[in-house]
Amino acid sequence: MGKVLVLNASYEPLNITSWRRAIVLVIKGKAEGVEHNGKYIYANLPMPSVIRLRYYVRVPYKEIPLTRRNIFYRDAQTCQYCHYTGDALTLDHVHPRSRGGGDSWENLVTACVRCNVKKGNRTPKEANMPLGKIPRKPHSSLYFEVSKHLKRGIHPEWQKYVIGI
Repeated sequence: MGKVLVLNASYEPLNITSWRRAIVLVIKGKAEGVEHNGKYIYANLPMPSVIRLRYYVRVPYKEIPLTRRNIFYRDAQTCQYCHYTGDALTLDHVHPRSRGGGDSWENLVTACVRCNVKKGNRTPKEANMPLGKIPRKPHSSLYFEVSKHLKRGIHPEWQKYVIGI
């Protein structure tokens, strides 16, 4: 049937859950349906695609690990210079390591081997190779999961509840 985006009482995304768990939360009065997909469980109970908890839940901030896999996922498996998508992808330091550039969300991008070699030990401006988008750290750990659903077009109604996707 699908997944349901769970919002905190403040409308910030908390989690993605199953439709069954979402229905239980709504029936118990712990959450309210915010968006519906047009399907119904019963005549007066629509199938929610977004629910909001009635009470605020404090969630500790979780740091998103800086990994090769997460960088590729953030950049949608696409070269940030020529927009190539395929298997021959590497990581490129926007500001080269030899010039003091470190490993950070803002300094690492996905690049194809050809563009990485062409750019070499220069900045994108020096190499006349502008970036497709400015690299930045994802806003939350839920970022990757929600963006996967949005990019597939499964839940376009989630877009208004997430920032930076």
